[in-house]
Amino acid sequence: MTEKPTGAPARGTVPKPTAEQLLAARDSTIEDITAPGLRVLFCGINPGLWSGATGHHFARPGNRFWPALHRSGFTPRQFRPDEQRQLLDLGLGITNVAPRATAKADELTAEELRAGGAALAERVLRLRPRALAVLGIGAYRTAFGRRTASIGRQEQGIGETAVWVLPNPSGLNAHYTLDALAAEFAGLRAALDRADGPAEEPAEEPADEPTEGPADGPAASRA
Repeated sequence: MTEKPTGAPARGTVPKPTAEQLLAARDSTIEDITAPGLRVLFCGINPGLWSGATGHHFARPGNRFWPALHRSGFTPRQFRPDEQRQLLDLGLGITNVAPRATAKADELTAEELRAGGAALAERVLRLRPRALAVLGIGAYRTAFGRRTASIGRQEQGIGETAVWVLPNPSGLNAHYTLDALAAEFAGLRAALDRADGPAEEPAEEPADEPTEGPADGPAASRA
């Protein structure tokens, strides 16, 4: 029996969308993977056509979100896109700045991104994740009107939620290799781990002191 390589995605059958399905997915929307109080809410720019056709975030082969998530230590193995709801068990979620699916992110208008940023801020205030990680510096700058923002933690959060900007994991982003992308994801995880601090060790219970006299003497009668 041949074993899977460590960290490889679990086996499963995720059918490839047909050309007709991809065409029909244009301008569709998909469900967010969210819950209150998550550790990290990852936020893509908008769904691609593969995601629109399958209902799975970061579904297109070649998108590096799932490998980067695993390599950075957020998941114990590389999940498949159709396993996205398992992220909730790890305190992780996924949403998007703009909801409609397009072939490329540059098909979105600035107005759509700004409207999406406002809706995202409301979502974050309602769900209150510890951190929001926006995956794409250009989209973040436009959506939130912060033209000088750079990769990393942002000075301004949303309510009590810290805001981070990470590189776009699309395979079209040639500025970051998978290793470099995973390193940025790992930086976020390390910052959250530092904020958690070391785990507290349980206090040792004091040893019982021997009582003087018989067990049914005066010392026992005070119990």
